[in-house]
Amino acid sequence: MKILILGCGWLAESFAIDMIHQGHEVWASTTQNEKYHRLNANGIFSFIIDFDRENFPKRIELPAHFDVVLNSVPASQKNSLSVLENRFSNITCFLGRITWRKQIFLSSIGIYPDKDGLFVESYSDQAELSPKLLLAEQKMLRLTNTVIYRLGGLFGKNRIFAKYFCDRICTTGEQPANFVHIDDVVPLIVAALFNKLQWPVYNVVAPLHPKKKDVIYASAKKYGLALPIAFEPGVNFQKIVSGELLQTELRYQFILPDPLQF
Repeated sequence: MKILILGCGWLAESFAIDMIHQGHEVWASTTQNEKYHRLNANGIFSFIIDFDRENFPKRIELPAHFDVVLNSVPASQKNSLSVLENRFSNITCFLGRITWRKQIFLSSIGIYPDKDGLFVESYSDQAELSPKLLLAEQKMLRLTNTVIYRLGGLFGKNRIFAKYFCDRICTTGEQPANFVHIDDVVPLIVAALFNKLQWPVYNVVAPLHPKKKDVIYASAKKYGLALPIAFEPGVNFQKIVSGELLQTELRYQFILPDPLQF
């Protein structure tokens, strides 16, 4: 299998290494010289490209066809709509020079509003969806054979939830955790390669949703980290994002279904 990765961040790099170990051919883009050399050293055909550049390169030598494109270029909330419009227009232009059997675009459950409720993929009030994430998703869905994975809060490896609250005040402790572990995300991406999915958009979230406060206590104890200075009241909306659609369709059993295990 021939795989192209756009935006080879820490999740995509883990996926790439797994695919290399399974004997697949992997090409991957990065914006960093250090990562370019590391990827190449691991047997990945790496190339440097910045989809935000005004003088966007017109030509990079790639195979004409890929079995899979894993697109993990982010639609970051810190960027303006105009920057994201340019970024994903450049990606569309870049992908126009190749063909593929399936593209998986990694988005985020941050597209849903921060309010009480159970959120599933059919939620369609566009006025409440994040305009930045929605822009990116809509641009990618215009491309052929594309599936979107909306990832929950992603943890694993050096990403430990309690680390972000050491010796700080936590005001979100009563909110439900809509998290997922990288050890489940990578297999769910692999599963998408070998299964014909029925829908264009899926949430990728662990099935259990403990309070964030309890996840902090559990991960601080597990990894020997300091607790927050205090838990104080904040905006504690009860937002739960369901990943049941993908789990049911793939008949997938989560390796780490409970963020208390992360």
